[in-house]
Amino acid sequence: MPDYKVFPLPDTAEGLVDAEILAWHVKPGDEVAVNQIIVEIETAKAAVELPCPWAGVVTELHAQAGDTVNVGSPIVTIDTDPGGTAASAPAAAPAAAAPAEANGQAMLVGYGPKAASSKRRPRKAAAASTPDVAAAPVVTEPPVPVVPDTPAALLEPRGLVPLAKPPVRKLAKDLGVDLRSLATNGVITREDVRRAAAPAPAPPAPAAAAQAPAASGERERRVPVKGVRKMTAQAMVDSAFTAPHVTEFLTIDVTPMTELRARLKTHPGFRDVKITPLTFAAKAVCLAAKRTPDVNAVWAGEEIVYKDYVHLGIAAATPRGLIVPKVRDADRMSLRELAEALDALTVTAREGRTPPADMMGGTFTITNVGVFGVDTGTPIINPGESAILALGAIKDMPWVVDGQVVPRKVCQLALSFDHRVVDGQQGSRFLADVGALLADPSLAITY
Repeated sequence: MPDYKVFPLPDTAEGLVDAEILAWHVKPGDEVAVNQIIVEIETAKAAVELPCPWAGVVTELHAQAGDTVNVGSPIVTIDTDPGGTAASAPAAAPAAAAPAEANGQAMLVGYGPKAASSKRRPRKAAAASTPDVAAAPVVTEPPVPVVPDTPAALLEPRGLVPLAKPPVRKLAKDLGVDLRSLATNGVITREDVRRAAAPAPAPPAPAAAAQAPAASGERERRVPVKGVRKMTAQAMVDSAFTAPHVTEFLTIDVTPMTELRARLKTHPGFRDVKITPLTFAAKAVCLAAKRTPDVNAVWAGEEIVYKDYVHLGIAAATPRGLIVPKVRDADRMSLRELAEALDALTVTAREGRTPPADMMGGTFTITNVGVFGVDTGTPIINPGESAILALGAIKDMPWVVDGQVVPRKVCQLALSFDHRVVDGQQGSRFLADVGALLADPSLAITY
């Protein structure tokens, strides 16, 4: 007989709470193989493709593209034994399955066939109110992953609560809508919940009001906060209200750096590599961190953890929003290796294919606001780190050299650091070292 298995949304990244369904690659009735990509989700600031853990036939999709699903909630049901027939089932199976279609309602996840080894939650309250249920044949069902914030009543016999998918139940909970007040002959949808949560329509306005300008609300649009924006907002709030930020600024003459960059473009070892000011800044950060290891440490409650490696985060603007992928062990790389790593990182990020694992475990971050023509800013430290450097735009400005005012290439740096870990003296020394290396790259030989 058919063997139904429910695939719940997995935790693809540490601490994942929910994810948005971007696109399905299968539909009910499609045959699938083990490890075949069946759905694409957005989580942890990246698009992730999920493979199917079983071979079989897709029987139901429990979420649509655009839905936000909690980790552990079912997203698809697979029949792993599509060759099974009803004839091989016990004679009592048809009679037992009949209640699933009572009142003309469609079957929801958790109310269909399941493996005999699956367990059900006790239903003492239901048995007391409906004595005839105890005498009914045992119905086997696929296991239903229980989400921690799912009301227990939603998992009780289907006669107690109207049918609604997990994202719809979550929306109802957020909007304070009681699903019992929305009883219908079918499955409750998002639109049903939103209509119930909407305020009652106002009485008709006087005729004179028809000549008034349109209300401001009619010229506004509302975009739900989810995906990348939601993750970024939460991380920035956590950092801003946890770590005491201090920001210092430094303006430097980077003319020697730009001259070296021009020479490297014709050097045989760098002709096929894209060297940018960010490459020099990354190298300078790695060298300066060795002299001031505090900026590469992290506050851990009763202790400070010093890292003997630099996993360098690079803030990257992508179509989905801001993400911060990491260059692992950047301190061990040569200038050319850093250039290659930064180029590959940027391309992958813009394509939205950065794996969630590549955005975890950073020790220091650089944000290059100069690419937008911005002089500098006050960056917010990424959670789990103690400092972040903002690299401003390089501009032609008057500068005093040997007592003479001459045009030079000038750049502004801004360093934000966690004052619990980094004192002003340490932050100032680190920023001065980075500035000195960008102003005169030849100093690197002395580090």
